[in-house]
Amino acid sequence: MAPVLYVIACGGPPAGQVAGFVQSAQGQGWDVCVIATPDGARFLDTEHLVTLTGHPVRVNYKQPYEGDVLPPADAMVVAPATFSTVNKLASGISDTLALGLLNEAVGMGLPIIVVPWPNVHLSRHPAFQRSIADLRDWGITLIYDPANLPDATPEPAVFPWETLRAHLTSLNERS
Repeated sequence: MAPVLYVIACGGPPAGQVAGFVQSAQGQGWDVCVIATPDGARFLDTEHLVTLTGHPVRVNYKQPYEGDVLPPADAMVVAPATFSTVNKLASGISDTLALGLLNEAVGMGLPIIVVPWPNVHLSRHPAFQRSIADLRDWGITLIYDPANLPDATPEPAVFPWETLRAHLTSLNERS
């Protein structure tokens, strides 16, 4: 059986490009499931992702009596990760399905790769800086370059999909 990767998409334009990353992960041998925050879901083509993955795109918690519709994760990727999601994850807040799954994954010791994507001004907020440090201390892999965030330069910021693919390749080789 293929290892299972949960790709968690938060609200931001890069979430609209998640399908390309899903295909790349599948090419590396992952069975990919997509989970979105409520704001992240607004950017996704869920029908396309369902067809691509063979799994429903989950946004909300299920009822306790309902069975799981996704296989258990072996690893998780958060791309893009918003200011809010990074801070909530570091605080242990589980007010969305995405955060609940991430918080459980932290407790389970699953590999997690997070790609924070706030604008440059939010990235300088002291709470965000503490959250980044906490996530690193917990062993979460962060792909984070403050010089390449939205509004950091006059040039448009480019989401680091290639770097994320390389990290996923490295993760896949270790498992």
